[in-house]
Amino acid sequence: MSDTRQLISYYYCLHRDEIVDFVALRIKDEDEAKDIVQDLFLRLINGHQLTTIQTLPGLVYTMARHLIADYYRHRHTYEAYEYYVRRSDHTDETVESVFSARQIMERLERSLAYLPEDCRKAYRLHIYDGMRVSEISKELGEDYKRIENRLGLARKVVRHQLKACV
Repeated sequence: MSDTRQLISYYYCLHRDEIVDFVALRIKDEDEAKDIVQDLFLRLINGHQLTTIQTLPGLVYTMARHLIADYYRHRHTYEAYEYYVRRSDHTDETVESVFSARQIMERLERSLAYLPEDCRKAYRLHIYDGMRVSEISKELGEDYKRIENRLGLARKVVRHQLKACV
C-alpha cells in the first residue's frame, strides 16, 4: 500500500466519527452522513491529489462541504421532480402523446442528417448510450477536446433544426 493510502487510512480510523458528526449536523441524517463520509474517503484513496499530513484535514473538510452541497443539490432536484410528478396527471396518456414522442425522435434524427458522420456518431453515443465525453473519446480513439467540440457543434445544429420544425 502506498504511503498516501496508509496516511488516508490512518486518518480515516482516527477521525471518521468526527467527520460523520460534522456532516450529520449539516444534513440531519445519520445514515446519509455515513454514506457521504465513505464516499469522501473512497474518492481520496482513488484520487491522485498530493496529500500530506498537513494538507489532509483541510482537504477532507473541503471535500465534505462540497459533498454536502452536492447532496442538497440532488435532493432539491429530486423533490422538484417528485412535486411535478405528483401534481401532473399522467393517467391520460394517449396515442397522441406517444406519437408526439416518436415525432420528436424523427425530428432529432432528421436534424442529425445535417451533421458530418463523426459528429453524428459522437452525438448518438452521448444521447442514446448516455456516454460522457471521456468515454466517447476512448470509444472512438479521438482526442477529448475534439469530441467536446463535435458535441458542441452537434448540439447547436440539432437545436437550430428543432426550433425550425416548431
